[in-house]
Amino acid sequence: MPAVVIAATNLMPALQERLAGEGELLAFADTEPIQALQAILEQRPSLIVLERLFAATPRGAALINRIKTDPQLGNAEVRVMSHTGDYSRQVARPRSDASGSSSDGAAGDSSRGAGVMAVESASRPLDWHGTRRAPRYKVRAGVEIQVDGNPASVVDLSSVGVQVLSTTILRPNQKVRVSIPNDEFVMRFRGAIAWAKFELPKPNDPPRYRAGVDFADADAIALDDFCAKIKI
Repeated sequence: MPAVVIAATNLMPALQERLAGEGELLAFADTEPIQALQAILEQRPSLIVLERLFAATPRGAALINRIKTDPQLGNAEVRVMSHTGDYSRQVARPRSDASGSSSDGAAGDSSRGAGVMAVESASRPLDWHGTRRAPRYKVRAGVEIQVDGNPASVVDLSSVGVQVLSTTILRPNQKVRVSIPNDEFVMRFRGAIAWAKFELPKPNDPPRYRAGVDFADADAIALDDFCAKIKI
């Protein structure tokens, strides 16, 4: 079966030359991570190569994480290579501890994300992004807010910020308008994206952004009341 190679179009020839001894190559541009993932899931290649610059991007990290955590791709070698020089490294897979959970320090691993881990207790003042300044509560499924007029699913919420999942592009430091429906009125205020990462979830689900939003001028009392209504 062919090896899958993903790189910027202008870097692909040099990378293909480095992989001349690997047999047939199935090439995808760095703008085609969804198509590449689909081919990987269908072909189940023994070798998947990402050009180093693409691997360092949010989309590259999300693709690596998606491959690493898929048990059906357990036999695939994921290799990050430079189009020039001799840089090459094999991406390690998550290690399982005695409890059956996995751990991996690689960048982009969603096991480190606040949406995958249990929400930390209020005794730990900061999350791993360094943005948590108030107790944050997991919310029931189906709760949505508007971020710049686009729907976003709420993962957890506090009086000073929210973690959301959105199919709309969200970037760190981006200024946004937030609208939260609250019974008979809508809370509206300004915010900023504190952190964001691109994710490739299940094959039939669209790509999405997971992001933390810091509120700028929110009504803390109204938000605390709202959290009490929707938290798990």
